[in-house]
Order: sequence, then C-alpha cells, then structure tokens
Amino acid sequence: MGKVHDAGSNALMSNVDKLILCHLCCSIIWPEAGLHELLIYGLSLEIWLLVISDISEICKVLKENAIMSDTEMSTGFHIQHKFESTDTTFVFESESSLLPGLPDDVAKHCLALVPRADFQSLGSVCKRWRQFIQTKEFSVSRKLAGSMEEWLYVLTKNEGTGRNYWQVFNSVKAKWQSLPPMPGPAKTGFSFVVIDGKLLVMAGLFENDIGIAIPSADVYKYESALNMWSKLPNMKVARYDFACAAVDGLVYVVGGHGVGGETLSSVEVYDPRKNHWTLIESLRRPRWGCFACGLEGRLYVMGGRSSLMIGYSRCIDVYNPSSHRWDEMKNGCAMVVANAVLDSSLFCIEWKNDRQLAIFSAPDSSWKRIPVPLVGSMSVNFCFGILNRKLLLFSTKNDPYYKTLVYDPQAVPGSEWKTTDIRPLGTCLCSVTITA
Repeated sequence: MGKVHDAGSNALMSNVDKLILCHLCCSIIWPEAGLHELLIYGLSLEIWLLVISDISEICKVLKENAIMSDTEMSTGFHIQHKFESTDTTFVFESESSLLPGLPDDVAKHCLALVPRADFQSLGSVCKRWRQFIQTKEFSVSRKLAGSMEEWLYVLTKNEGTGRNYWQVFNSVKAKWQSLPPMPGPAKTGFSFVVIDGKLLVMAGLFENDIGIAIPSADVYKYESALNMWSKLPNMKVARYDFACAAVDGLVYVVGGHGVGGETLSSVEVYDPRKNHWTLIESLRRPRWGCFACGLEGRLYVMGGRSSLMIGYSRCIDVYNPSSHRWDEMKNGCAMVVANAVLDSSLFCIEWKNDRQLAIFSAPDSSWKRIPVPLVGSMSVNFCFGILNRKLLLFSTKNDPYYKTLVYDPQAVPGSEWKTTDIRPLGTCLCSVTITA
C-alpha cells in the first residue's frame, strides 16, 4: 500500500495522501486483514486525529473521486458512494464503533477536536457521528478537550425584501456567513433563546393568506452543529411581543399579546429533555413588550407595559423555580432598547439614556451606570452582542463609518472601552452567542 505519513510530522497531507489513507482505513477492516492491522499500518490514535482534523476535505475528495464503491464489510463497517444525475451521496456507517479499532471514549475525544466549521461535514459522514455531535456529551467532550468555539449569531434585516435573516460570525476565521432561512411565514414580535447550544425561535405575529394578522405558537430549533432548522412542539398559547429566557436548562415564555390582541399574563416552560411545554403560575399582572433573563437561578422579567399601569413599567417580576412563586422588585429599567447578560450581570440601555450602560447585579439587586464613549454619530442606537466575555455595541443603523464599541468588564479601570472592526453585514436587530 501507499506510504502512511508520520503522525508527528507537521507536513500537510495532499488529496492523494488522504485518499490513500482513507483506503487504508477501510481496507484494513477486510476480514482477511483483521483489526490488528491498524497498528501494522500505523493507524494509531494520532493518525485517526490527522484524518478527522481534515474530515471536510476528505469528504469533498471522496465525493469528487469514485474510488469507494458499494462495499460491505463483515465487521459492520459500511461505505456507500452513489452518483446521481445532480447529486452525490457519501455514507459511512459503523455499527460496532465510532472509529474502527479505537475504544468509543477515545473516538469521542478525537471527534471533539474537530474544528466547529467542519461539524456539518462531520455529521454527513455517518449516522452515529451525526447523532453524537448533537448530544450534550459531545459538548462536554469539547469543553474537556479545550476546543469549544464561541460564535456570534446576528438577526439582520434585508432592506430589499423586508425579511429578517440570521447570519453567523465565525470568531476563529473572522468570517461571516448566512444561515438557512427560518422556516414558516415571515413574522414580527417573535422571540428567541439559546438552550443546550441550540437556537429556539418562538411564536410571533404573521399574516394569513387574506392579510389578517394572527398570533403563532410555532417553535423552531436551529441546530448549529448541522446548520439546519427543525420543528419543535407548539407552545400552549399563541402569542407575540412576549419575553423569554433560559434558566437552569429550561425555557420560560412570559406574557405578550394573544389571539385578538388581549394582553397575557400566562407563563409556560419548555423542557428540552421531555420535549414538552407546560403552563405554570401566571404573572401577577398582564405584561407585554417586556424582556426576560436568567440570573442566579431565577427568571427576571423587566420593561414593557401592563394594562394595569400607565406608561412603561419599572417593576421587575422575579420567578423562583424552586419555590414556584413570583416576587416583585420596584427598581427596574423602563423602555429598554438593548439588553444582554454577561458574567452574571445584566447590561441594559434605555431609550432616553442611549449613552449610558445600566448594569444590574442580581446578588444585591443593585444598579450602576457608566457612560458610553462618544464614537461616531451621537444619534447611534445600539444592539448588543457578546463575544469572548466582552460586550459589543453594534449600530442599529447601516453606518459604514461606525466602528463597533467593545466593553470589557474585566479590563483595568480606564481601559474598558475599545473598538473593533467586527460588524454585521446588514442592519443589526439582535444577537445571541452559541458556544459549541
């Protein structure tokens, strides 16, 4: 067979080398060879790591070269390479192990080292790999291996079509790309949350075929590992202009407007493990246009309005999941136009104080305010982003001369503010960070 590269070498493998190595990986599983040939041909753990580290390129080469035809192997290791008129399908199946010749715990560690940009290719190799990269165990393996990557997802608006779409910033390659379109009709007043590394987009208001606005109970999940959307069970109550947040692995949805425009006080919770929504104790008063966040194991609901009050509310509704009860605080922000949680602190900007950061500390329920530097136009409004434990202030206007402000709460006093060239490709509406 062809020469196998030394695992300790820093030299990059050519496409031919990769094909030879892939052929070797497969052919050694033939019954007449036996798994012990792994060591004879040098397919040690390091070689598997070398193969997996560039799995996307290997898949591409395999698809471009009809080298692997239908092959059945007695060990359960199956490869299929099928050409069609407009499509090429490559399937790799192993019933016995994630990586032939390696214990599953070692194989999982190998897969955990794959760069995040290659997850989609990794998931296309075989069913077991695709299932594994969607599990919590995969995230834990990556965290233990020190290979977690933080990517920023920004909801932007297409000024031509008026539709919203998501784009993602690969912080490793400093590159923007668009996500597949959100399923379902175009909506307003929807909300979203990140749970277990997945983005959930919920409910909202849409127009039916005859132009009537109807609240939705739809919930869609974006799986960042596979770059695809899927449908989840509907919420119990259709709503829009509501608040939502994740607390201790559960998703909470609060208030909003319902069918007919009535103001809602209902609250429901989604358990990803059970894939089920449950109504829980309602708010003390109807509330809409508010936002929510999880701090110190509690759900905080702020801002917005209530049909029982005049003007925007400064009341904070606090839900304790342990006692299943709501409490109230009186020192919240009103008319919040941007909010984000960073290092267990809530950062807000109010409509009339767009040059001040209001920072809420949950342990002592206190606020402090710091000025935002004068960079660019005084009329700039902000949308928050979180990246590398820093707060990014994106402009909500498509200003080509604006440089994104960055606030670092861990920096030496006096050097907390800097600027960066990171900016969305369109008008920023909101953002979330997904670490995987």
